[in-house]
Amino acid sequence: MTDHLYRDPSVPVAERVGDLLARMTLTEKVGQVNQRMYGWDAYERTADGHRLTDAFRGEVAAYDGMGALYGLQRADPWSGVGFADGITAEDGARVADAVQRHVMENTRLGIPVLLVEEVPHGHQALDGTVLPVNLAVGATWDPELYEAASAVVGAELRARGGHVALVSALDLVRDPRWGRAEECFGEDPYLAARLTEALVRGMRTAGVAVVLKHFAGQGATVGGRNSAATELGARELHEIHLAAARAGVRAGAAGVMAAYNEFDGLPCVANRALLTELLRDQWRFDGIVMADGCAVDRLVRLTGDPVAAGALALNAGCDLSLWDACYPRLGEAVAQGLVAERSLDTAVARVLALKFRLGLFDRPSSHAEASGEQRRDPRELSERMARASITLLANDGEVLPITPAPRRIAVLGPNADSIAQQIGDYTAPQRPGSHHVTVLEGIRSAAPPGTEVTYARGCELVGDDLSGVAKAAALAAAADIAVLVLGGSSARSGDTVFDPNGAAVVTSANPVDVTCGEGVDLADLRLPEGQSALLDAVAATGVPVAVVLVQGRPHAVPDLPGTARAVLSAWYPGPWGGRAVADVLFGAAEPRWRLPVSVPRSAAQLPVFYNAKDHGYRGYVDQSATARYAFGHGLSYTTVAYAPPRLSRARVTPDDPTLTCRVTVRNTGVRPVRETVQLYIRRLSGGASWPRVRELRGFARLELRPGDEADAVFEIDADTLGSVTRGLGLAVEPGDLLVETGPSSDRAQGVRLVIAGPD
Repeated sequence: MTDHLYRDPSVPVAERVGDLLARMTLTEKVGQVNQRMYGWDAYERTADGHRLTDAFRGEVAAYDGMGALYGLQRADPWSGVGFADGITAEDGARVADAVQRHVMENTRLGIPVLLVEEVPHGHQALDGTVLPVNLAVGATWDPELYEAASAVVGAELRARGGHVALVSALDLVRDPRWGRAEECFGEDPYLAARLTEALVRGMRTAGVAVVLKHFAGQGATVGGRNSAATELGARELHEIHLAAARAGVRAGAAGVMAAYNEFDGLPCVANRALLTELLRDQWRFDGIVMADGCAVDRLVRLTGDPVAAGALALNAGCDLSLWDACYPRLGEAVAQGLVAERSLDTAVARVLALKFRLGLFDRPSSHAEASGEQRRDPRELSERMARASITLLANDGEVLPITPAPRRIAVLGPNADSIAQQIGDYTAPQRPGSHHVTVLEGIRSAAPPGTEVTYARGCELVGDDLSGVAKAAALAAAADIAVLVLGGSSARSGDTVFDPNGAAVVTSANPVDVTCGEGVDLADLRLPEGQSALLDAVAATGVPVAVVLVQGRPHAVPDLPGTARAVLSAWYPGPWGGRAVADVLFGAAEPRWRLPVSVPRSAAQLPVFYNAKDHGYRGYVDQSATARYAFGHGLSYTTVAYAPPRLSRARVTPDDPTLTCRVTVRNTGVRPVRETVQLYIRRLSGGASWPRVRELRGFARLELRPGDEADAVFEIDADTLGSVTRGLGLAVEPGDLLVETGPSSDRAQGVRLVIAGPD
C-alpha cells in the first residue's frame, strides 16, 4: 500500500484524481492542460539510436510535468521527418518509453504524459499502415469492416507506445470545393454516425483513446474555404452536424477537438454553449476537449491579449491546448481573476482521469502487449477496404468488366502510376522498396496472359501542358481498350509551404501539383485543362474508354456518354489500391458500393447534397440543379429489381413508433451481387421545421446469386423516425411520412406512414 492514494490502482479513478489534484501546484496544473511541443522536436537521431533533446527536457522542467506530447512519431513534409531521421516501427516503443520514463522520473509527482498521434487513415508514422481515406471508408457503407480495420490500426499505435488517436470523423462534405473533403465520411449525418461508432469501438478494442475531429460544423464553411466562417443556424447544426459527434460520444470517445470555425460569431474553441452546455450538460460527456492547432491564439483578436484568450477558451470548456502561446499563461489568468482556479482544476481533472483510465500510472511501459488484432495483417484489411470502396458510376455494359482478354490495353493518365497520388493527405513517407501497387501495376498483374499493357502519363496532374497528349492518344488508338486514370492528388513534397498548423499554403501565386487536402480548396471542380484535353483526345480515337477517378473530393465530371463508356470512382484507395482497382476492372471483384457524397455537374450549381430542404425548386435556366451522380448511387455488373416497401403497420404514435419495413430485392442479371439497400424517411406534413427532401435512416446488405431474391428487413423505431424539435431536442413528431427504400437517394420507392398525434 502506497502513502499516496493516487498511486494505488485499487482506488477508484475519481478518488485518485482528487488526491493527486490536491497535491499539485498552480504551475503543475497549468502544465497538465498544455500540449505545446511538436513531438518531433523532442528527440534527435544519433549514431546510437535516438536521444531526448534539451528542448524536451526544458519543457518538462518548466512545468514539472507535461500534459501531452503531440506527434512524437509523426512523419511528413511538414514535420520534415523521414526515414533518415525519424522513428521507425522498430524504434517506436523504445522512444516512447524513454519519453515516459523521463517525465515520470524527473518530476515531483511522476505524472505520465499522454502521447498523442495523428491517425487520419492509419497511424501517420514511418512504417504505419495506410488505409484508404475517409471518403473511401464512406463509400464502403460497411461499419463492420471499418471497425476491424480501426482495431488493427489501434493495435499498431499502442504497440508503438501511442495512447491517443486524433481522427477526423465529424466533418461532412457539404461543399466539395473544401480541400479537406477527403477526411469526411461523406455528406450524410446518419452514415457518418454509424462509421464514427465503428471507429471508436475498434480503437477502444485496442486500448486507444480516440479524440474525434472536428467539433462542430467545420464542413459547412462558406464557399468551401478552409477554416473560414460558417453560416449555420442552430437547427442545421443539430440536424446535420452533430449526429456523428453524438454517436461517437455514446460509443465511448475519449475526447473531441474543437474546430477552427465559428458558430454564431464565436469560434468553437471559445463557445461555451457548444463545449459545456451541449456537450457536458446535455450529453453528459466526461472526456476531454482539445483545441485544434494554434486555435486558441486566434482568440487574441477578440480579447486583445493572450492571457485573456486562454481564459476565454478554458472558461468555455476547452481542457487541453495544442501548440498555442496562450494556455502556458493560464497561471497569469488565475492571478488576474480571469479564471477561477477551480475551473482550471476541472480541466486538469479530465486530463488526469484519462491518464488513469489508460493505465499510464500503473504500467511503466507505455506500449501494449501483442494482441490478436496486432497479429492480423493490416495490409490485407487496407486492401479489402480499397476493394470495397470502388464505385462504378457509369457503364454501358460492354466495356467493363474487361472480358474477353483484349490484345492490348493502354493505361494512361497522371494518376496511373503514382503511389503518392493515391494515398491522400496526412500520410507519412512510404518506405523505399515497399511492395505497393499503383493502378498500372495492378492492371499489368491482373491482365490475362498474352495481353500487352502499354502506358503513357499523357499530361501532368495540373496545368495546360499538352505535349504528352498526342503520344497517349496514339497508344490508345493502337489498343483494344484505354483505361484513363485521372483525378486529383494531395501529395505533399519538400517544396510545399505550410502554415504553422500544418495546412498547405497553396494559392494562385504559389501553385503546386496538388488539388486536395488541408489548405487546398478549389473554386472550379472541373478536371484540370490537361486532363480534360487528354480525355477528349483519347475518346476521339474511337477506342472504348474506361475512366478511373483517383481523387479526394468529388470532381465535377462532364456528361461522359460518347467520351467514356465506363467510369469508376476510387477515393484515394491507399498503397495497395491499384490491385483493388484492377480486380474490379477485370471482374475478379464485383463493384458493389455506393457514393457517400453527391457528384456535381459543375461548381456553379452547388450545393447539391441530397438532403436539402424540400422547397420544390425547379432548377436553373442554364443547367440542371440535380447532381450528376446522386448520393447512394453505385452500379454493379448485374441488374437488380426492387419491389415497393411493405410496412408492418401503416399508423403509429409517438409513444409507440416501432414497426418493420421489408423490401424484396431480386437479382435479375447473370452475375452475383452484394446489394446495399437504403432506407430513407421523407416527411410530407407535420414536424417542427420545414422538411428535407429525404433523409437516410438505415441500410442493409443482401448477397444475391443470379435469379435469387431476398427481403431486406429494417426495424424502425424512435431513432429512425425522430426529428429535431423546436427546442432542439430529438423526438418522434406527429405527421405524415414516406418510408422509402431503393438502391440510391434518387431511385427510392415509398409507402405512406402516419404518425398519429393526440386525439
